[in-house]
Amino acid sequence: MTRLQTLPVSLQKSIQDRSLLKVISGLNNFNPESVLRISKAAGLGGADLLDIACEPNLVELAVEASNTPVCVSSVEPKLFPEAVKAGASIIEIGNFDSFYPDGRFFSADEVLSLAVESRRLLPEVVLSVTVPHFLPLDSQAQLALNLIDRGIDLIQTEGGTSSHPISPGTLGLIEKASPTLAGTFAIAAALKECHCDIPVICASGLSEVTVPMAISVGASGVGIGSAVNKLNTELAMIATVKGLRQALNSFKLASTISQ
Repeated sequence: MTRLQTLPVSLQKSIQDRSLLKVISGLNNFNPESVLRISKAAGLGGADLLDIACEPNLVELAVEASNTPVCVSSVEPKLFPEAVKAGASIIEIGNFDSFYPDGRFFSADEVLSLAVESRRLLPEVVLSVTVPHFLPLDSQAQLALNLIDRGIDLIQTEGGTSSHPISPGTLGLIEKASPTLAGTFAIAAALKECHCDIPVICASGLSEVTVPMAISVGASGVGIGSAVNKLNTELAMIATVKGLRQALNSFKLASTISQ
């Protein structure tokens, strides 16, 4: 049995069907009221996974409010065990977007070290690792392969914070997503070449327009952060999550019919 097979059946199926929708509340969002609103919206909107800051009380709150499996994100592996005891199903190194405005960048070696320490602490728990988007695409792909050699179960991409769209409307949404889409394609291609069946989650800078593109370039699912967690009301969050869910389901249906 692989570690992924220890996940809830519904989550396993969404990964296998390449239709995973993960809602991200934010690695540094420790506000219980905010996490509660996002958790409720994720559950009511049809998300498959909720990604929150690594804090046991937040895990308990999120699990109860969303009725959805929870992933905890951190860059401090020592925090993971208590969060898992509180009910987290997945642990994740990253997402790193919140660190970049302060000039904090994580090297490939540093990410590898964090991953190795996380795996040592929790050898049986599903581990996801974000590949820093500022690395050249070939370096992103190589880091992903190195991470897999060290027992990582999921790879996540990022890139929304480095993108500065100049166009309005749909074209601007595509420009916003281009770094994470490029990273996903590069990593997925490298994994395929090595006959490595590890799911890739495309995250950061995505929208209803671009989530189908993420799947088409090789992702097994998408992670959505600011498109949901920056909204002011729970109702708006729910509507957005439902729209993202519909976009993924429509693409899945179209792909099935074309086959």
